[in-house]
Amino acid sequence: MTKVRLEFDEIKIYRPKKRWKLYFIVLAEHPTEKDKWIVSTIPQKPFKLSKRHENSYQFDTDQEGSEGLFVLSRNLPKDRELNVHVYLRHTRKSLRDFGEILKDIEKGVGKDAFGIVEDIVGTTATPWLKVAKKAVPLIGKLISKIPDRDFGFLSAFERFGEEFEDEYEIDREKDFTGDASLVYSWSLDE
Repeated sequence: MTKVRLEFDEIKIYRPKKRWKLYFIVLAEHPTEKDKWIVSTIPQKPFKLSKRHENSYQFDTDQEGSEGLFVLSRNLPKDRELNVHVYLRHTRKSLRDFGEILKDIEKGVGKDAFGIVEDIVGTTATPWLKVAKKAVPLIGKLISKIPDRDFGFLSAFERFGEEFEDEYEIDREKDFTGDASLVYSWSLDE
């Protein structure tokens, strides 16, 4: 079965401040249940950008074997399309309780939350909250209530077309709705 893999390669911040504690909230289609989605925070602790980073951080390098920040790996859907939403946040707290964020989302969607699952998309150390597909529009509103700086949202939706027949990995660069951009890569593994 063909596997699809998503990694984040580079983040750029377009603000004058030079110190950031950043994290992503990722919302993706559930790999086996069409009426469900999953949500998590990545990585498990905020990553820090200091002045020396000049508001840009590379998760991937040019060194052989180097990979980006792993987000998910799952079987390629039959329709060859996968929908993933990415939110970028900045916290002022040195230690951010990401479990608290998932609990707040779970509480906010109420009966449309189905608990925490692990090892669902190739990430054994990352807990994911399973939610009903109909709750997805609510999640953006719930994320906006988190008392961290909001750098916005971007859609990493991908239609795995003919370009993936010739290329192992395809990089995409998109702007968040706020003052940041992300380079991410989709790859297919046989």
